[in-house]
Amino acid sequence: MGEKYYVVWHGKKKGVFSNWKECEAQVKGVPGAKYKSFPSKEEAEAAFRRGWEAYLGEGAGKGETEGKNLPSHADRIEESITVDASCTGNPGPMEYRGVYTKTGQILFHYGPVFGTNNIGEFLAIVHALSYLKKNNLPYPVYSDSENAILWVKRKKANPSLPKTKETEKVWDLIHRAEKWLRENDWENEILKWRTEEWGENIADFGRK
Repeated sequence: MGEKYYVVWHGKKKGVFSNWKECEAQVKGVPGAKYKSFPSKEEAEAAFRRGWEAYLGEGAGKGETEGKNLPSHADRIEESITVDASCTGNPGPMEYRGVYTKTGQILFHYGPVFGTNNIGEFLAIVHALSYLKKNNLPYPVYSDSENAILWVKRKKANPSLPKTKETEKVWDLIHRAEKWLRENDWENEILKWRTEEWGENIADFGRK
């Protein structure tokens, strides 16, 4: 029950895979990767033969694809900002960026600065909220970090990073972000990026 099969049309290796981990290994870091989950091996094999255009292209939702084979990103809000952070070591040199989900256009980028991945995700979400408020845009923000989303909602980060000379800069950024959260209101939703359904975070740096 709940078993899924994954088709990779464009990735490091093409084919049908029986679990998300195997699928992810083929598509992570591959620009324009094409893949989708199906409820049975038979459907997945048929979809692989048909090609991705029938499921992820403009023709999706027509004919035999209607109802059960919707595009894997059908419920993703394209008019949004997706953020991600990358950290070499944890802690280590960290950077983050925000992209326009619909096109992948980079809207902002910061770093590197010494920190952690969760801190980068937190700062990225706040940066996105500030960007949206400044430009009067109603878009939601996507992040794949549950910790960072929780910190933003609480308006208070909770990193385990010690305060040292090396971390002084990032702690200053954290305090500034928390201050912005306390002093500003926003209506933009902060949503969890659903990696298993949509694939790798579109803002991902591809260094994992």
